[in-house]
Amino acid sequence: MASIPAPATLPGPLAWWHNPKIRRRVIAVAVLAGSYGLGLTYGAWTRVCAGEHCPSISRLVANPNHQVQTSKVYAADGRLISELGAERRTVLPLSAIPVPVRQAFIATEDKRFYEHHGIDFWRILGAIKNDLLSISFAQGFSTITMQLARNIFPDDISREKTLTRKLKEARVAVEIERNFVKDTILQLYLNQINLGAGAHGVEAAALIYFGKSARQLNVAEAAMLAALPKLPAFYNPRTHPDRAVRRRNVVLGLMRDQGFLTPEECELWRSYPLVLTGNRTNYGDVAPYFVEWLRVQLDAKFGRDLYEGGLRVYTTLDLDMQEAAERALQSQLDAIEAGVYSNGKFPGRITYREYLETSKASGQDHGDYTPYLQGALVSLEANTGYIRAMIGGRDFDDSKYNRATQAIRQPGSTFKPFVYSAAVRAGHPVTEMLDDSPLNPPVIQLDSTLWQPKDDDDTTLGMIPMREALYLSRNLATIKLGQTLGEQTVIGEARNYGITTPLPPYPSIFIGAKGVRPMEIIGAYTAFATLGTRAEPVGVLRVEDRQGNILWQPAVRRETVMDSSHAWLMVDMMKDVIRRGTAFTAVWKGGFTLPAAGKTGTTDDYTDAWFIGYTPEMVTGIWVGYDIQQRILEHNAGGGRIVAPAWTAFMRDVYDRRPAPPDWVRPDSLVTREVDWSNGYLATLFCPQEVRHWDWFYPGTEPAQACPVHAPFGTGVSP
Repeated sequence: MASIPAPATLPGPLAWWHNPKIRRRVIAVAVLAGSYGLGLTYGAWTRVCAGEHCPSISRLVANPNHQVQTSKVYAADGRLISELGAERRTVLPLSAIPVPVRQAFIATEDKRFYEHHGIDFWRILGAIKNDLLSISFAQGFSTITMQLARNIFPDDISREKTLTRKLKEARVAVEIERNFVKDTILQLYLNQINLGAGAHGVEAAALIYFGKSARQLNVAEAAMLAALPKLPAFYNPRTHPDRAVRRRNVVLGLMRDQGFLTPEECELWRSYPLVLTGNRTNYGDVAPYFVEWLRVQLDAKFGRDLYEGGLRVYTTLDLDMQEAAERALQSQLDAIEAGVYSNGKFPGRITYREYLETSKASGQDHGDYTPYLQGALVSLEANTGYIRAMIGGRDFDDSKYNRATQAIRQPGSTFKPFVYSAAVRAGHPVTEMLDDSPLNPPVIQLDSTLWQPKDDDDTTLGMIPMREALYLSRNLATIKLGQTLGEQTVIGEARNYGITTPLPPYPSIFIGAKGVRPMEIIGAYTAFATLGTRAEPVGVLRVEDRQGNILWQPAVRRETVMDSSHAWLMVDMMKDVIRRGTAFTAVWKGGFTLPAAGKTGTTDDYTDAWFIGYTPEMVTGIWVGYDIQQRILEHNAGGGRIVAPAWTAFMRDVYDRRPAPPDWVRPDSLVTREVDWSNGYLATLFCPQEVRHWDWFYPGTEPAQACPVHAPFGTGVSP
């Protein structure tokens, strides 16, 4: 049977290949094109870093473990409250990073990481193929080492998707691979990579998202972090949890494909719920005014190291007290705005809630010109001046102006204790009779107008004991006492207590008409709480470098202001403010009956309201008002009425968690006498019982003359 001859040419599109002339031409063109391509590639490779256009890795070689990391700010008990720096980062050695975390990133970002030398050529071929098919330049082929190069040198290697950028990454990656072993490169990468929410590196991300160290992450959590480098904002588990879980499960599938997980383990971890931390310390919004106040001080001392050197700042802040302070003050401000103190009405003001709903969308920092009711609070450890809680305003995002440390506000009657302290120091007994009647003649002010002050209830009490004038916060009696002492004497007394703001020698200063900084006047009260020793407010315990070496440890600054005997008399008078004076209803009747003293404060025009109170251990001061200083709170808005309740709520919360403080110990040097409160003389058997009062005196200041007014059979005459 005859065989069928084969066709002379192949049918179809490959028939031209059997034409020798065409085949030679195609081969020649291919060789030329390949040579040209190789030439271009070589030229680009050699020229892309010419003229020092690529970053030098010499700094990295000199100190591979030095990566920029934030400084940590800790509360007094060691809990993290904030981080300072452009990038939140805590560096971990590779041995401290769990194997599943390493495997998750390798499976997702660079499965041949331990096989290549900085460039994965198989991945490049795959990316070129996909880019040609999709007619785009979307397919990435960066290895872990190339990503590290881009992240370590962001100023030298742009993030634009260009061939130049890829070549720079590749050149630097090759240099990195020549100088470091793979484990070191992986360690650098896992501590450098951007994982969203301000976190750089797996440790910072683990703390932000899961509230725990990367050392404690399970497989699902490791996969969640490895899901983020592709698009950190797009896959953010807080803002897009469903999207994040889907991406996490893709990563788990890649780990299975690489043999890091069995199919059963993969399915198990895919069903694991996304559990994120609710701890707000991970968002940097704990005591933001306190942290910013410290940051300014630390920046002046440490400069760039504060943001890049990984310092450890241990502060005096008590987190539990801070949270109690925020609850108490916010609740009180809400109550004021709800009309609790004004018959259900909040007169003509925008409330904070209304402001949030209407105006805050601008997202700007409004500084010291917010339109809503504001408040500030500082709580100090009396003996040391340690700041345990600080609130500088109602909303740090809306206004970073710290009203506790930056504002200068009229202190009102909270200034009066300095007048009475000067009097006690000068030998005036606490039972000395003061004239609570209108000024006659009125004081002529610097602008030649008459100043005729009065008390907020528009009454006068006639002659009253100095003790009563203080606890009832009588303006006229205090002004006349101040005039007796002299303006310069009272100014000098205030300076002794740490007040540094200008105090003009004018009678209005006696009732707090000149502005002071809240922090200063609250700090001044530590001298009362400690029976004579003022402590300067301080917020830092110590600052350490990342190796634990102490760089700065500020000393406690204390200054003796008054001897204990005179100071005890001041404290005893100020205890009456709570026991029967202007703060009685809000504090004593409000349920706080531990040893405490203080002073309310209200300005004449109701623009500022205060209460500064203290126990033998703690001093806490609160201010309420508007940033616009001409705006009144409301009529009859006294500090004892609208501010002291917040103090009581805060202090009750604090002392629910700590033992009751001991009362102040009365110095043995003081003497006691029974006095007729209606005239200041020694009481006799003939003085009415209701005016007879036992009081304490510094030796030599006690009254010596018996009451000449109340005589037997009603024959006494007025002195």
